[in-house]
Amino acid sequence: MNKRKQFFLSFGKDFLGFVLLLLFLILFFNIESFKNERAGFTVPDSWLNVNTIFLGIVIEAVPFILLGVFVSALIQIYVREEVIHRFLPKNAYAALLPAAVLGAIFPICECAIVPIVRRLVKKGMPLHVGVVFLVAAPILNPVVAASTFFAFRTDLTVLYARMGLAFVLSIIIGGILYLVFKNRDQLKWTKEELVGRQVVLATDTAPRKMNRLKQTFYHAADEFFLMGKYLILGAFIAALFQTFLDRSVLQAIGSNEWSSTAVMMAFAYLLSLCSEADAFVAASFGNTFTTGSLIAFLVYGPMIDLKNTIMLFAFFKARFVLIFIGVVTAIVFISVVLLQILSLI
Repeated sequence: MNKRKQFFLSFGKDFLGFVLLLLFLILFFNIESFKNERAGFTVPDSWLNVNTIFLGIVIEAVPFILLGVFVSALIQIYVREEVIHRFLPKNAYAALLPAAVLGAIFPICECAIVPIVRRLVKKGMPLHVGVVFLVAAPILNPVVAASTFFAFRTDLTVLYARMGLAFVLSIIIGGILYLVFKNRDQLKWTKEELVGRQVVLATDTAPRKMNRLKQTFYHAADEFFLMGKYLILGAFIAALFQTFLDRSVLQAIGSNEWSSTAVMMAFAYLLSLCSEADAFVAASFGNTFTTGSLIAFLVYGPMIDLKNTIMLFAFFKARFVLIFIGVVTAIVFISVVLLQILSLI
């Protein structure tokens, strides 16, 4: 089977899965249109709220997913493995700092970062360097810094703490995961990808039959429908949590430094907000929760949230994802609590 036929089979499968899932959710949320008027059946307001939140998350995330898959496709077509190895320091720990600095340059949110990191790791980037980029880029980029500034312009401590912690903790998290995995392959490879990988390695010097622009669009489309399935599923689950989670119970323990930090981290995970907009949501909790817990919300959410978790489980091995979530959770919680104990925030 030639490479083009393999690609279109893979694309068709991902596209079909994306469309079927989207159609199911459209029918699910618009069931009120088909209700039996005689029976007096109506959809509860809570489910209509799920519909609104779900659409809000998807509409907010899709532009960034598109950005991510196009960057991923450009990396696939234009970036060779030798280039990545040439520019990265040979020492594993020395490579952590450039990865964090790189994360401060690109305006990429957590919705778009998964396909980019996945592609970079496939291209030969060390796993721990990819992890640093995964957790740093959604926070350190200029767009997030600007939104945090406007949301907390009366208390810039939140801005400085968010950016400083994200930079330092991303390096620490990358270092810990290097110690655990030593850059062993943690990606999930599909049968089509493994066959394609062997073909590329065997015919690397052969002339390309398709021009690079077409290849970029083909890869971007394939990646979009592959990622889109998991985005929709994650957005739906996040909408359910946002609607049915009893926030009043959690807010009742919001004044304690320890418990409020844990609660706001849980909020950040379940709400699955885009990092470009989460600062304004955090600011609305300013009168209920401590400053430290707000910072935990702003640091933890972009590093790992519910929709991100589903995407990670789809493309990385389960053991890696579980350890990654555990390390990020522990490091963020301990660092924020320590800063509060030392009265630095």
